[in-house]
Amino acid sequence: MKILKLILLLVVLGSAAVATVIYSGIVNVAADEPHSELVYWLLEETRETSIKKAAEDIKVPNLADPELLLSGGVDYNFMCASCHLKPGQKESDMSVGLYPAPPNLTIDGQSNGERGDDAKTARKNFWVIKHGIKASGMPAWGKTHDDKRIWAMVAFLQRLPELTADQYQILTALDPNDNQEMAH
Repeated sequence: MKILKLILLLVVLGSAAVATVIYSGIVNVAADEPHSELVYWLLEETRETSIKKAAEDIKVPNLADPELLLSGGVDYNFMCASCHLKPGQKESDMSVGLYPAPPNLTIDGQSNGERGDDAKTARKNFWVIKHGIKASGMPAWGKTHDDKRIWAMVAFLQRLPELTADQYQILTALDPNDNQEMAH
């Protein structure tokens, strides 16, 4: 009976503490001030573990297809570059203003900043592009784009760190659909 009372007391005290934090306004939600180290670590670990688990069974297609690279480049330039930057670009209004800051994918085309298993990274990038990340500014492009188009962006991300500013400009200016129409 004493243990039950102790558990009930802890639940009441814990609920009161949570309510105090929520309704007191002491948590600063401003995007221009970083989280504490503990909160940042908790959020990062939770995000990375969630993505890893959700992406582990995704099947990766052949990402070496040049058509994927071209169509992915056009989409990256239009939808991603303002936050994740272009080759040679160090920052943008969006990359500076968002918190957490979006990764500079021109330096390391991996969404999580890690190199290693290409298939694992491709699965994680696909999942992030398709589903987005809550409260981060990363939209869920899967609501408006099919899987083939998302895989094209993943294919482009694999090559992005190797591209010069001129190569990037050429690849992102081409629309693969325009090339097909010109051939007919």
